Amino acid sequence: MKQKFSTKWKASKQVRKQRKYLHNLPLHLQNKIISSHLSKELRDKYGMRNISIRTGDEVKVMRGSFKGKQGKVTKVEMQNNRVSIDGIQRKKMDGTKIDAWIRPSALMIKTLNLDDKKRIKTKMEKKTNALEKK
Repeated sequence: MKQKFSTKWKASKQVRKQRKYLHNLPLHLQNKIISSHLSKELRDKYGMRNISIRTGDEVKVMRGSFKGKQGKVTKVEMQNNRVSIDGIQRKKMDGTKIDAWIRPSALMIKTLNLDDKKRIKTKMEKKTNALEKK
């Protein structure tokens, strides 16, 4: 199996090829996949529907067994496309607790970590540039 990313690949019905494509994505494209919807307040404030998740964002779980729980993002695994949230844990068979990993598509961002001032600014600039070109 080729481990190389192909820019020519467009679409396939075969799930194995879809998984292979996601597995071999370069980091700059993986960052786009790790994105979650914004809450209504943030959507109105920033004028965008979703943004990539970062450590420090406060999120709410929308689907799954932890539905309705909120917490801060502690870890983001780009390669496996999953997020760890503070306060959301599961028990192992021996009774020890470990972090539960959640897909970012099942999360909604309530508050953004704005330590990086360019996080929203660059996204907003890209959006306005795209609108001006039309």
